[in-house]
Amino acid sequence: MSSIEGRAATKGGRGRAKASKAVSRSQKAGLQFPVGRVARFLKTGKYAERLGAGSPVYLSAVLEYLAAEVLELAGNAARDNKKNRIVPRHIQLAVRNDEELGKLLGSVTIANGGVLPNIHQTLLPKKVGKGKGDIGSVSQDF
Repeated sequence: MSSIEGRAATKGGRGRAKASKAVSRSQKAGLQFPVGRVARFLKTGKYAERLGAGSPVYLSAVLEYLAAEVLELAGNAARDNKKNRIVPRHIQLAVRNDEELGKLLGSVTIANGGVLPNIHQTLLPKKVGKGKGDIGSVSQDF
């Protein structure tokens, strides 16, 4: 065995070891969203001349967090409606009932989402209360 072969088997030296398995940047960061794809989109989008190594990781983490938040709330809305499948209506209810997501997606239209159930106060029937001055149904003759 020559000295070159002996050195390649050890961990020292330049380059990657031959038997090491490739680990994606998403796995390194512990994310489900694709860091490499986000990096490619940032490069081809020409948002800046240069792109730091951490920026696609950070953006992927933010997107994954937002997706998880929306999906959790939409899943709760689906469960409240006794459904097993999330439909756009559940996403609409989740987003509009959450203050921060409602602000973030305030100008967004969700297709087939509908509207929040809401009846204006002035349209509701007036309460018939028996207070101090009320006797019940009194004639309005003067």
